[in-house]
Amino acid sequence: MTKKLINPKTVFNSLQYGFSQAIETSGTRQLFLSGQVGVNAEQETVTGGMYEQTVQSLINIEHVLREAGGDLSHVVMLRIYIKAGYDSDEEQLAITNALKEKFGEMPPASSWIIVTGLSLPEWLIEIEAQAVLN
Repeated sequence: MTKKLINPKTVFNSLQYGFSQAIETSGTRQLFLSGQVGVNAEQETVTGGMYEQTVQSLINIEHVLREAGGDLSHVVMLRIYIKAGYDSDEEQLAITNALKEKFGEMPPASSWIIVTGLSLPEWLIEIEAQAVLN
């Protein structure tokens, strides 16, 4: 699978926020991941705030991808649902930092959506992913 980032200079620089405007891929095997939240395998919400929940969500995505024979480099799209009230510049910077740490120089495309709430009140973020594996 090859992956090409598309970030035209005529659109704002999304790389500074840890995502690309678009991804072009040549692969055909697609994987659609359910939304992942900041809980561990024992279904315990991680301690901390937005950064910690974002990192745990991405770790969960890594685990699912690994089970399917992939890794984060195969992710082409994220949909990030952020709980209203936790969408300040500081909270968004925490998300950005986690994305940059996990994806480095090849970030996927993404949409960030503010929602009134998630399934449990302590959850601050939920991340869906799409990956192309070959």
